[in-house]
Amino acid sequence: MKNTIYLSLICTTLLSAAEPTAIEIDTISVESTTLEDVSGEEIKSADAAVALSHKVPNISLVRRSGIANDIIVRGQKKDNINVLIDNAKIYGACPNRMDPAISHVLTNNIESIEIIEGPYDVENFGSLSALVKVKTKKPTKELHGSVNLGAGSFGYQKAAADISGGAGPVRFILSASGEKSGQYLDGDGNNFSEQVDNYIITNPTLGGTAYQDQYRDMDAYTKMTLMGKMFIDITDHQELRLGYTANRSDDILYPSSKMDALYDDSNIYTAEYIVRNIGSISKKLDFQYYLSDVEHPMSTEYRVSSTKPLPMGGIKISKLTTQTQGVKVINTTEISSDFELKIGVDGSVRNWDGKYSVNGDPATTVNPAWSDTSMNDVDTSNIGIFSELKQSINTIEINYGIRYDNTNVSPSSDQQENDYSSLNGNIFVSYETTPTLTIFGGVGKATRVPDARELYFYGIMGNETGSPTLDQTTNYEADLGMQNNYDSLTLRTKLFYSMLKDYIYYNASNVNGMGAAVNAFENIDATIYGIEVTGSYYFLDTLYSDFGLAYQRGKKDTLTTGQTDTDLAEIPPLKGNVALNYLYYQESKATVEFIGADTWRNYDADNGEQELASWGIMNLKIDHKFPYGFGLAAGVDNVFDKTYALSNTYKDLTLLSGGGDVMLMNEPGRYYYLNASYQF
Repeated sequence: MKNTIYLSLICTTLLSAAEPTAIEIDTISVESTTLEDVSGEEIKSADAAVALSHKVPNISLVRRSGIANDIIVRGQKKDNINVLIDNAKIYGACPNRMDPAISHVLTNNIESIEIIEGPYDVENFGSLSALVKVKTKKPTKELHGSVNLGAGSFGYQKAAADISGGAGPVRFILSASGEKSGQYLDGDGNNFSEQVDNYIITNPTLGGTAYQDQYRDMDAYTKMTLMGKMFIDITDHQELRLGYTANRSDDILYPSSKMDALYDDSNIYTAEYIVRNIGSISKKLDFQYYLSDVEHPMSTEYRVSSTKPLPMGGIKISKLTTQTQGVKVINTTEISSDFELKIGVDGSVRNWDGKYSVNGDPATTVNPAWSDTSMNDVDTSNIGIFSELKQSINTIEINYGIRYDNTNVSPSSDQQENDYSSLNGNIFVSYETTPTLTIFGGVGKATRVPDARELYFYGIMGNETGSPTLDQTTNYEADLGMQNNYDSLTLRTKLFYSMLKDYIYYNASNVNGMGAAVNAFENIDATIYGIEVTGSYYFLDTLYSDFGLAYQRGKKDTLTTGQTDTDLAEIPPLKGNVALNYLYYQESKATVEFIGADTWRNYDADNGEQELASWGIMNLKIDHKFPYGFGLAAGVDNVFDKTYALSNTYKDLTLLSGGGDVMLMNEPGRYYYLNASYQF
């Protein structure tokens, strides 16, 4: 609790600072939060999830490894939030969220990340509670390039380079990177294998999950990426944009799970054709196509269990693949200077397939009662139509949105097929009452359908963990906020209230006689509400502060079968961040940052969550710009080497559990890093 008090005192001090100076501050969008220049700011790690959790107070990190972590936005994750990378959808192949969508793009390629909270996106299928839009770097006309070399604690090494330019109507960008890291140490000096060992001491039945001696000190991951784009100006009013992103990760350790990833490979292909100014009928006509795929085999190879005799021993592999492709056509018409209308149609097909093997053979050769298949080649096919209208009336802006979806989820097996349809919409109003005050708010409805894991997944023992009769989830939400823009202070306050009908929820009590999960997902009704305060304050032209606080609360309105806990899982406690920034020579910057959270007291104990202690850390960074494009950045995260965990243990993820509390994974301890860069 002390950390929360300190954060509150710092924010109060900033807000009550006396005489403001005459400094113009860029307006923060009332509809969304945007991180700019991500590739330039987030140089210590390729993990976009870590960057988001540090910078945006209502986003929390789900720590699984040294890389490829997940995010929670306003108490929502997985398919409840929609992640787009250059307007392309990519879904992780792993049912245990080892490769979430946000992990398939790296910070060194990201230009900006926009987060639209709430059900206010109708252009994309399944934006139930938030949309996270990642934009990667664009080609430039002039010749530009950069080289970055990074190193950090725990054996972290990174090299990245890009080059961009154009000739005539053609522009291109090519970017490549490689990085690796050893296992980080927590504040107590324990690496991944030692954290597992410490858990096994109090849960000896899980001895098989320990790392074998020859793997105890192996690297946490190795990762390589390649990104290429080409923009072609066909005419003054026509443009073709082509893009490709490849991610290749090897030997990614997930210590709090029973398996690690042998590799995680993904590809994203995008194509976009834009036609502008087609008379009065079209200001912009946009054709988009994307194709993404992921291949992800998980294995017990590095664990002691793989050396034990069959049937319970041996090297077990769960290999999954997923592919998604989609098309979208949007026409934008400027009806008048006060009205802009978008009308569009989009469609997508997501395939998900998974197999089990033991020592290289199908699982049934070891035990006929087991399953060879985890996912029966499931297709999720969607077609949607949508419309958006933007209206301006003096200082009032009104956005209207409506969308209709028809979705079919079909497995290549005798499991039942599911069809879903929905009509969603929203209205969002922004009113600039005075030059210093804008009031905004909206109401909306959005849905998302169950994914293949929630419907049809099988465990290796043949237990059907999916629930084929699930309904789609619907979010009815109201948002209200205000933004204050003064000479030195920008302050944005947002409140939301979300009513979730048929919310898809994991019930850890649904098990068979052998303790294996059976039909573990249920539909319940739930409520989430919260508040977020963000802003910035300029003390001087060269000295300013960014700050933020976020609080959410979640309750089950209907209980899961056989359970009594009314607390909703994965609703983080009060979280805050304060950064003091000093600008000096040629845009160089020094930063002192404080991040912390209150005790996690409201948690779903019935489904594996536990109380987490409050925590607070301080980070230091200096980013110095030298002449001729050279730069040097250095920093220390978690300066005081605190031991803490910020990710809870909801059992919708398969984590180490020996009868007591599920294994927590501690965050990194004190972390030093250095990055040298050159730009031309």
